[in-house]
Amino acid sequence: MKIKSMLNMGGLQKRWLLNTASVVLALGLVCVLTVTASFAAYYYSNMQSDMETRANASIAFFSANLDQTYGEFYQSCITYAQTYEGKDRIELQFVDRDGTLVASSYGQWAGKSSATPEIAEAIQTRVVQPFMGRDPDTNERILAVSGPVIFANGEVVGVLRFVTSTRLVDGQILLVAFTSSLVLLAVMSVVLVSSNYYLRSIMNPVAEITEKAKRIANGGYGVQIKTAYKDEIGDLAETINEMSNKIAQNEKMQAEFISQLSHELRTPLTVINGWSETLLADENMDADTRQGLKIISSEAKRLTEMVVELLDFSRMQDGRMTLAVEPTDIRGEFEDTVYMYGSRLAQEGIQLHYVDNDEDIPEIPCDAKRLRQVFLNILDNAAKYGGSGKRIDASMHYEDDSVVVRIRDYGPGIPEDEIPLVKKKFYKGSNSVRGTGIGLAVCDEIVEMHGGTLTLENAQGGGTLVTVRLPAAH
Repeated sequence: MKIKSMLNMGGLQKRWLLNTASVVLALGLVCVLTVTASFAAYYYSNMQSDMETRANASIAFFSANLDQTYGEFYQSCITYAQTYEGKDRIELQFVDRDGTLVASSYGQWAGKSSATPEIAEAIQTRVVQPFMGRDPDTNERILAVSGPVIFANGEVVGVLRFVTSTRLVDGQILLVAFTSSLVLLAVMSVVLVSSNYYLRSIMNPVAEITEKAKRIANGGYGVQIKTAYKDEIGDLAETINEMSNKIAQNEKMQAEFISQLSHELRTPLTVINGWSETLLADENMDADTRQGLKIISSEAKRLTEMVVELLDFSRMQDGRMTLAVEPTDIRGEFEDTVYMYGSRLAQEGIQLHYVDNDEDIPEIPCDAKRLRQVFLNILDNAAKYGGSGKRIDASMHYEDDSVVVRIRDYGPGIPEDEIPLVKKKFYKGSNSVRGTGIGLAVCDEIVEMHGGTLTLENAQGGGTLVTVRLPAAH
């Protein structure tokens, strides 16, 4: 369970724990191996030293009996091996110089002794020789010490070979290794638990700071981070809080400025629009003057639309945008908008094709004026950004208890990396078409206030497809 939780951790937390665990584990394994090797060397060294002492004592015993005949001396070696008192732990063998086992403290028989190399070495060097390894006959791990038995004339009669199994000692060493491993495991558990607790004390506030920072990045200005820490994390939180407050203040000042400016612009624009229409009514006006007035009227209307967008945006920013909801024939509103805007597009050589159908589309509770604004803005964007395709398709359907409006142009479409950004306020993308960059942001807000969704995507075959989905009941 702990391993699974570690795998689900964040990158920084996982790297910290894995790096810490790997260092501690490496050091722990070195300690376990060192302790085990030290105990092994100690036990085996003491065991070998004890058996070499026994062998030297036996050789010294026979060196004191050099007045015996050769036969008597040889028989003494056999008798010594057979009557050895420490046979409960160690086997004592008498092996002649040909390597034949003559006598053993475990019984009396004749035959070849285990062909371990220390027998021949002891006969050849005339000094005690040890051997540690596996018995060639039984494959058991043994420790053997062979001491040469030398007669009075200097002849090596054979060797007294002390043999014992290392099974008990090996068990003790394994016990030491197991105990050391348990200690390492306990240390690793303490390290992981303490590290995880320490990391959580850091990562939890960092996660909260990250979540609040994302909210601020998405427009939640003024959001504050609460932290009980008085360290670097607390300083970071305070810095982000201060930044959030300043951004909120700047946004408020910006919204107030836009609102005031928009209101100030509406009066002169109303005058310009009114007088331009009055002057255009004069039939005696020459062609150049009339063309100039048409340009003034067109640009004034465009500027008026921008001012309306700015006013809606300022209301959206400070929460003053409201809806006048009432049951509405949404199909009638949409068709009126399409037909009205279609004649305008026809003058620009763009065909607006309405896909009519016989579906029963019920009235829905909505703000007809606001939704008409949404439809007009989407059609206007389709003409501005996709007008090169010279065609716009519009349709309305009733799907899954929702009214779905689709408007598609046949222009160049939207770059894939810009699709997630086009509904953000003031974003205009790589297109050079003039505009404030807030029209879609306002439309998206209006649709969301109706409980619906507004999505943009590149259509198959080229162009942009805008889908507005409105619930039939809200």
